[in-house]
Amino acid sequence: MDNTLPRSIGGTVRLVIPRPAESTNGSRPLRPISRRDFLWVATGTAALVASGAGRNLLAAVEPTSADSVGGASLQAVGAGQPGAVAGRRRYRSRPDLTPPVITISGPISDLAPGYVFLTPANGAPPDGPMIVDDTGDLVWMRPDGASLSATDLAVATYRGEPVLTWWEGEGLTGYGEGSFVIADTSYHEIARVRAGHGLAGDLHEFVLTPQGTALFICFNTVPGEVPTLRGLANGYITESVIQEVDVATGRVLFEWHSADHVSELESFLPMTKGPTEPYDYFHANSIDVATDGSLLLSARHTWAVYKIDRGSGAVLWRLGGSRSDFRLGPGVRFAWQHQARWQPDGTMTIFDDGADGPPPQFEAASRGIVVDLDMAAMEAKLVRAWAHPAGVLSSSQGSLQILPNGDAFIGWGNVARFSEFDQAGRILFDGTFETNGSYRAFRFPWSGRPAEAPTLAVGGRAAVPTVYASWNGATDVSTWAVLSGPSAAALEVVTTARRTGFETAIQLPSQASYAAVRAVGADGQVLGNSAWLKVP
Repeated sequence: MDNTLPRSIGGTVRLVIPRPAESTNGSRPLRPISRRDFLWVATGTAALVASGAGRNLLAAVEPTSADSVGGASLQAVGAGQPGAVAGRRRYRSRPDLTPPVITISGPISDLAPGYVFLTPANGAPPDGPMIVDDTGDLVWMRPDGASLSATDLAVATYRGEPVLTWWEGEGLTGYGEGSFVIADTSYHEIARVRAGHGLAGDLHEFVLTPQGTALFICFNTVPGEVPTLRGLANGYITESVIQEVDVATGRVLFEWHSADHVSELESFLPMTKGPTEPYDYFHANSIDVATDGSLLLSARHTWAVYKIDRGSGAVLWRLGGSRSDFRLGPGVRFAWQHQARWQPDGTMTIFDDGADGPPPQFEAASRGIVVDLDMAAMEAKLVRAWAHPAGVLSSSQGSLQILPNGDAFIGWGNVARFSEFDQAGRILFDGTFETNGSYRAFRFPWSGRPAEAPTLAVGGRAAVPTVYASWNGATDVSTWAVLSGPSAAALEVVTTARRTGFETAIQLPSQASYAAVRAVGADGQVLGNSAWLKVP
């Protein structure tokens, strides 16, 4: 990798200033710095006296040239300190990232390797897809500037390489309309999958297959029979549509409509207010591929899991619901469930919400379950179940992932929590946050090398300036080297510091006019260089 520092990228940046305030010197009213408490430099000359986070701030901007780098000349950085503020993290070097504070508890020992993958508040801005480590510290996050909601951040394989996938679009009541992002290990979008035949991709599921295809769900309103106080009446239903699309060409290879195969009478969803209101009787929320190529489909509103023939579309059997083809053993029955998955040993895992609103509900607490299916006797037996010791009850969403070491990783859906259990049912790791929950939560190994450069900010007292270094998405940084000098062309390494989290604060050992940072791996390899910044 080239060890030289990158050239300047221009100096125009932005201020986020939300409301007017009285000035202190009788001049026209000025506006307070936002709760981000960070001043990005804009070209030109300006002075600002404002109030932010309960304190008075004085900041000024010097003129900058067109070549001024990644930050122009900064006289004062906002007074807010990086850390937790009102349930949000703030970073001096990345003010565009404001993830929710993640609080971790539990023994935190003997965990499966990897990071935690979330979409807090289902990615509604300012939240987005994010990765955190076992301390709850940020690893990567889509910047706040994105305007689209996002769900179901996961690691998959595409063309033999690890990728990130997530849904992105407009979140509607109970479903979404959008498309699916595939990003490489540099977080660069390499493909975007869209539904065909005039439909929109729903937020619930996205599965990449080894054949280069993608399976996902669409919601579609069609004429159908709607339950009313007087019985069934002609009206409109919301059916679930399964599409399989070739990622490279966008061609639809397979399409399945629930209205063609499953009756509205199987639904447990209460009746609508009238025939004109679409009845979301089925509500598919997960797809999995069996070893024989058939599809495993979970439908929340029928309380059932279906095996679908991928050729004809026929329903081969039902597990659960009002027409189960299996006799359900003690503890097997589930309700309002999510994410049915085949496991390598032939068992099936399900996240059993057990609720569709506030208590009282079908179950007192949500749980993750493992079910064994005896195909000869057509019996279903409960093998294992995990429930949170706090009695967490999720009224929607949720996920259960069996990790390579046998641990169970559960995302509690609309309850803002995720947990890891060992095979004996002991909770090893428990995370909470203060936004609306995350549709799913996963643990995956991941190695990220961002395409963008590391970033830095400089603040602190003039006599002892501090450099704040970060690199959104980088997983292999071991240490930071700080470069400084009298000019941008004469920068040398003056100190190094061990990476201490998403953002590392490092004091400059001596006065300097310019500074930059360099990310270094455990083997001493230079991974990336920031742009330079003029020291205040």
